[in-house]
Amino acid sequence: MKVLISPVNVQEAVVAWQCGADIIDIKNISKGFLGASFPWVMQEIIANIADLNMVCSATLGRLPYEPGTAAFAALGAVSSGVKYVKAELYGPKNVVEGLEVMRAVVRACKDYESDTTVVAAGYADYQCANSLSPEALIEIAMRSESDMVMLDLFIKDGKNLFDSLNEQQLERFVRAAHGDGLKVALAGSIRADQLGLLASIGVDMVGVRGAVCDAYDRSITIDPEKTRRFIDMAKQVPISLHI
Repeated sequence: MKVLISPVNVQEAVVAWQCGADIIDIKNISKGFLGASFPWVMQEIIANIADLNMVCSATLGRLPYEPGTAAFAALGAVSSGVKYVKAELYGPKNVVEGLEVMRAVVRACKDYESDTTVVAAGYADYQCANSLSPEALIEIAMRSESDMVMLDLFIKDGKNLFDSLNEQQLERFVRAAHGDGLKVALAGSIRADQLGLLASIGVDMVGVRGAVCDAYDRSITIDPEKTRRFIDMAKQVPISLHI
């Protein structure tokens, strides 16, 4: 199970890289769970970590139902040098609208760099956002030829991913996505003691920030010791037998 750590600046990115994060997820946490950062921040982070094996991802922010805007945002992200591009489907309210946006994102990314991993992201607490259900998200990702689906929380109020979807619901989500050839990332105030459960239901990637900050406060700078401990625990959990 891979670990995605979300730094907001070069200093935090270096810490995440030194601690062994699989993916450095560049974002602006003040603008939502997938708040978009700036191209110059992405470029600065990539330039300051001289490791050809480092993998960075970029978020596009809360995308409206504007396929052209989404395509330009995706092109800006992938041309900055990242390998993963995550599109937060906030504006689309149904599968047709979501498909328009994700097809635009996928084409913009793949036309520029064919091996870019494109992630269609939505919310476990989708009712709070009046947004797409997890089932609709899977359909959109599959039909748009995205590579991965991701669920996080729309409302960051201290509640956990499992407060919105229980273990059985999340397992069904993972199985359905895998059945459609998609990988799955989950996030949402996840803690280290939940890693075993996430691995048991077959999650491919877990995304965190608060879990590697003091007092689980995602507004505080990430802590190297907590980051290293979390990543070590993720690497040690048994591999799921789910298929």
